[in-house]
Amino acid sequence: MNRRTKTAVLGLGAALLVTAGATGATGAAGAVTSASADVTDSTASAPSVASAAGERQREAAALTGRAKLYRSAGDDITFSFDAHLAAKDNDDPLKATGTFEWSHYAGGDGAWAKAEVDCLVTGGKVAVVSGVVTDSDLPGAKGKRVGITVHDTGRQDRLGYSWASTGNPVETKDLPKCVGSAPFEKVKKGTGDFTVVPWNPKF
Repeated sequence: MNRRTKTAVLGLGAALLVTAGATGATGAAGAVTSASADVTDSTASAPSVASAAGERQREAAALTGRAKLYRSAGDDITFSFDAHLAAKDNDDPLKATGTFEWSHYAGGDGAWAKAEVDCLVTGGKVAVVSGVVTDSDLPGAKGKRVGITVHDTGRQDRLGYSWASTGNPVETKDLPKCVGSAPFEKVKKGTGDFTVVPWNPKF
């Protein structure tokens, strides 16, 4: 696949708003073929970590899960998230850790990418995560920061991405941390869902 084809498929043009999906943790969709492990959808209960006193303590925030996006044209688009903010880092969302992946395939063509989390902010059931692309078969994607917004509706989750207006994550320049677009895409029913753990900052 040449660069032009990959860019057209993975990059989201304003007309098609093509996205991506992923297997590891998160564009564009489908069965992601990266080397990272599949992310298991989290349960409805908030994840926890062991405190110094030996008690279980809920982590400060999280975005987990895997699902495909709905596209009437049949594009295969998958996003996966494994992003966490530890309880001890409650006051600093820039200390979030984890990864996300996404991929998008249509007509046998497509590409995928994986990013390392560098910020996670959640409010209620809405999460914004950002990260720098560490691996991808889309030319020019490595080293680019991308941001994704997820709305965990509990019925049919929604998702948006920072390159929605530029048409391609490679074309997005100097994106700040934890910046994404409105969650205008819908998850394809029966393909999975996303789980958001609300953040409770101490103001």
